[in-house]
Amino acid sequence: MRLYDTARRAVVPFEPGPLVTMYTCGITPYDSTHMGHAATYVLYDVLQRRLRDLGHQTRCVRNITDVDDDILRKAREVGMPYLELAAAEVARFQADMRSLGMLPAFSEPPASSAIHDILGFIGMVLDRGHAYQAAGAVYFSVASFERFGQVSHLDRDQMLALAAERGGNPGDPAKRDPLDFVLWQPSAPDEPAWPSLWGPGRPGWHIECSALAMRELGTTIDLHGGGSDLIFPHHECEAAQSEAATGERFVRHWMHAPMVEYEGTKMSKSLGNLVFISELVKEWDPMAVRLAILDHTYREPWSWHDALLDQAADRLERWRKAGPGAGGLDQVRAALDDDLDLPRAVRVIDETVAAGEGAGEAAGLLGVALGG
Repeated sequence: MRLYDTARRAVVPFEPGPLVTMYTCGITPYDSTHMGHAATYVLYDVLQRRLRDLGHQTRCVRNITDVDDDILRKAREVGMPYLELAAAEVARFQADMRSLGMLPAFSEPPASSAIHDILGFIGMVLDRGHAYQAAGAVYFSVASFERFGQVSHLDRDQMLALAAERGGNPGDPAKRDPLDFVLWQPSAPDEPAWPSLWGPGRPGWHIECSALAMRELGTTIDLHGGGSDLIFPHHECEAAQSEAATGERFVRHWMHAPMVEYEGTKMSKSLGNLVFISELVKEWDPMAVRLAILDHTYREPWSWHDALLDQAADRLERWRKAGPGAGGLDQVRAALDDDLDLPRAVRVIDETVAAGEGAGEAAGLLGVALGG
């Protein structure tokens, strides 16, 4: 199998051992599952299915960011305890994942379960000279880590712009460098707080994933995933703090899912154009929704159009009429091994059923159940 590695900026062999450890950044549970989430998790679901087909075991951890600026802000807006809000949205997310036929995650640990691990992790980073205390917070010093930038390969101006856009707060006067990032911060009066050696507070966003990944999977993991919007700052900061703490490689292979637009426009809550999975599956076969997602490469952003569901439903009907069978299976395997070429895999099944041969096993490798 060959996959594109974000950090190496090339399609390279992916050659894990018998057990493949994977970490994919999960949701911040303050709103419903949208198409961007679904497209991300379908990608890693198909990867797991092919790895298992090859004889590997897979252990995929998908965290839940239940302590975060966004969820605390939303809980404040709706007047609900943040953990109660998280529980309701996690339940909805898990129902959406089941409807799309996703393999269950090995574990889905919430960030709030890792405070002890996070405190120990921050202590390691401080002891190794990669962090400092200021204004009641603990910051990671990017100047202390010469490989900062190894995942994103962005220049400083690009990093500063994205940090400002994505919650990095480069204007914080307590920082030695605008790109330094928070490991521990004081809590606002209405926010959760835990005791620490540096004063009561709560963890920064990036440290949560490092602590959870290491607790669940070990110091070095085979593949780390998430949406491409997480490359910087989130994954860059994860890699830096993890390797600063342990002195070991954090991730062997970085794989990112593309952004999904809506009819050519950025999909966002502020624009009111989010496509929610829970709404789609009320009217459409969930396997048609999954098929609509699968017919896109993971290497480039793509745009959701409502017409995609009509096309996917027609395709699903053709596949089901062809019945079970192993037609096209080897060609689909070859497509997936070639940088997870999902559109090519879909076309193989189209051609197989058009020739009058059933392709139920090949469809199953894509997670598309034809029995319904």
